[in-house]
Amino acid sequence: MLKAAVVGLRNIGKLHCRYYQEIPNVTLVAVCDLDGKLAEAAALEFGVKSYTDLNMLLENEEIDVVSIATGGIENGSHHFEPAMLAIEKGKDVLVEKPLSNQLSEAREMITFAKEKGVRLACNLNHRFAPTAHKAKEWVTQGELGALLYVNMKLTIGNPNESTPWIHLRALHPHSIDVMRFFGGEIQRVQAFMAKAPGRTVWSTASINMEFASGAVGHLTGSYDMDSRHPIEQCEVAGTKGRFVIDDVYNEVTYYPHGRSELTVMRNSVLTGMEGFNATFKNRLQTFIQEITLNVSPDDITGSGSEALAAQEVIEAAIRSQQENGAVIEVNTLKQKN
Repeated sequence: MLKAAVVGLRNIGKLHCRYYQEIPNVTLVAVCDLDGKLAEAAALEFGVKSYTDLNMLLENEEIDVVSIATGGIENGSHHFEPAMLAIEKGKDVLVEKPLSNQLSEAREMITFAKEKGVRLACNLNHRFAPTAHKAKEWVTQGELGALLYVNMKLTIGNPNESTPWIHLRALHPHSIDVMRFFGGEIQRVQAFMAKAPGRTVWSTASINMEFASGAVGHLTGSYDMDSRHPIEQCEVAGTKGRFVIDDVYNEVTYYPHGRSELTVMRNSVLTGMEGFNATFKNRLQTFIQEITLNVSPDDITGSGSEALAAQEVIEAAIRSQQENGAVIEVNTLKQKN
């Protein structure tokens, strides 16, 4: 039985706690937050020990896996220190997205995890849905033929005005990861962004992409939409057909070329997920299964390296906006920032 700890105990951290208590082969042992009241409240809610010092937690408790659900600037600036400490102690680590809001820190985390031989994963939970897995099967089995385009839309309502790039760095690790999951490496990016009336940040973005395979793609993202409506749609097309995923997990439809019959798979048929938050459970469960099966750190799904690749695309989009819509080669960012 693996033993888990969760660091950072606001809404997302408490989701990690909840699902660690529901997933087989793992038990939640302790929680940690610099805010003692949050730590004590979570410990009481989940029936575990509380700490305000991660080093003390790791010294006192027998822990195998650590979830880092802290936040910070652009939802990522507080990830580095606790992740590096957990890696130093030899623990397998799952970090909320983005891995960090700085590429240099993300790269350092990945390098250190490799040196220590531990697994470093990221909570790229949007791909951990039955709809995405079914669609990936179609791609892998050749049902779409050669890929032509990958189009993505992810929009929510978020009034955060903390930095100019909060929308890009905090939200779109999910979007880019899903696009890469289906389309592979992204090599060139061009971006145009807008500020909704009254906003100071780049709150809506239109991003063109070119994949290494030769396929093309587009991402529409926004922090200016009503979150009560479906937030996400993904369309992938090839020479033999295309599919559309509606609202992350609700439904996936395959449209074959040359035939009128469609294949429609709905959530109730696939697994009957309880809602979007269950993607967190699926993601954590996959990580626990891979640890239990002793999957190599280089072969885990949703790895830190995959999260970094998504961040490099985001930084390319930011540079494109800064350079008046210039086309940016993603490879030019790999040894910078």
